[in-house]
Amino acid sequence: MPLNQETFSPEGQASAKTILVVEDDEAISELITLILSQETPYYPLVVADASEALRLATYLKFDLFVIDYYLAGMNGLALYDTLQSMEALQNVPALILSVSLEKHEQELRERNILGLKKPFELDELLQTIETALASP
Repeated sequence: MPLNQETFSPEGQASAKTILVVEDDEAISELITLILSQETPYYPLVVADASEALRLATYLKFDLFVIDYYLAGMNGLALYDTLQSMEALQNVPALILSVSLEKHEQELRERNILGLKKPFELDELLQTIETALASP
């Protein structure tokens, strides 16, 4: 689901948790959007790159970040660190998606970030999102 003014409703954001999904693989981002839209009360907002995520983060409030580790120009952990440096987003939890999750486990632990290995099961994705949103 591409981002445009018609698909985002600030009024709806107040009633549902908003999840920023940063994923450059269109098939995966569409799958995540479909699952979140149909199986949860959450509002997924999908972008394909770190620069768009940072642009949105300057004026929108998010409840969770779901970030692909391998992004062009900036890896997912660098994006997470940059988002966390913004005062309004300091306590927003994150979920990092990666095909080589085992390589990044130490970095994720140090930042208290959940990780999910691609490919993932849909139930596993939903459960990990619930866990991330429930964390203090």
